[in-house]
Amino acid sequence: MLTNQQIRDVVQKYEDGEENILAILLKLQEASGQNYISEDCAVEVAKELNIPASKIYDLLTFHSMFSTKPRGKYIIEICKSAPCHVNKSREIVKMFENELGIKMGETTADKLFTLQFTSCIGACDIAPAAKIGEKVYGNLTKEDVKKIIQEYREGGK
Repeated sequence: MLTNQQIRDVVQKYEDGEENILAILLKLQEASGQNYISEDCAVEVAKELNIPASKIYDLLTFHSMFSTKPRGKYIIEICKSAPCHVNKSREIVKMFENELGIKMGETTADKLFTLQFTSCIGACDIAPAAKIGEKVYGNLTKEDVKKIIQEYREGGK
């Protein structure tokens, strides 16, 4: 949990804070250690920027890169665009769910992985695709999914 002082320190690093609100929220989400923005944090950011808290919540709930609940260290995003859907993205979802022992939208007990849908990630040529951090994986098989999860469990990529 971030302290109010830590939140203020991040906000104050950005000139024209309201113009940089997405960057501020991303930095705070990263600093939270659990990939999310708490209610207290959102309220403090609003206070520091002198804007309504509802504006912060609008951003947090609109953009899929943000979360208002704790998530895993690694966010596994499964593309839900039409090309991935046509190329059986549901099978990829099942592979990740089986390998991780969680359902879509959940976080593993060890807080390492969160599984969620995302919009198009621009990897239609290798659909169905998944993304972890900035790395995109495509043409996935059951063996690929097992290997990917094992590598992240052993220290990430």
